[in-house]
Amino acid sequence: MSQSYILVINGKPEGPFTIPELKTRGIKPGDFVKTDDMVDYKEAQEITELRELFGFARPKLLMQYYGSFDQRWLASALDWFIVFGVFVMLAAAAVFLFVTDKQARIYTSIGIIAFTPIGKFIYHVVMESSVKQATYGKQMLNIKVVDMDGNRISVGKAIGRNLAKLFSVLTLFIGYLIAFFNKQQQCLHDMIAGTLVIKDRLI
Repeated sequence: MSQSYILVINGKPEGPFTIPELKTRGIKPGDFVKTDDMVDYKEAQEITELRELFGFARPKLLMQYYGSFDQRWLASALDWFIVFGVFVMLAAAAVFLFVTDKQARIYTSIGIIAFTPIGKFIYHVVMESSVKQATYGKQMLNIKVVDMDGNRISVGKAIGRNLAKLFSVLTLFIGYLIAFFNKQQQCLHDMIAGTLVIKDRLI
């Protein structure tokens, strides 16, 4: 049985409307709608019933889903803080529990903390290929990593994506700034690995 839909008109929710009423109003694929059972609004073309009734095509990914550069930058900063904090705690625990010489404590601490970039690489690979599809920083910003069809990426693709970040850095960070100049807001390493960073859309 067809449901009634609340329809966003000129930025304001109105209705609910029945299917015949939606037809009368000339509903378009990009119009936002919601039923009482839905948590959030979606575009009409994202809902199976409306696609079948109105002949809308289902898009792979919509532009409003792409994570912005500032979201990605803040997520990266949070991830560095998290990983660096873990290595600092590991270094502190190691030197106070197992090292007594003062000079040796300094060298041990530096040695452990020096592995932070490797730890961050592993952290990104594991988290981005997990069910969450995102590091803790990305989860805080409500963004995640997907392939070009919006699906979860494999461990291999996650490894390739994070290795490709070297190219984004070696280009004097121009590889990151590329995100400003393409519709999908991909950085260089995203283009190389065939990945996207997307976000949940809210009205």
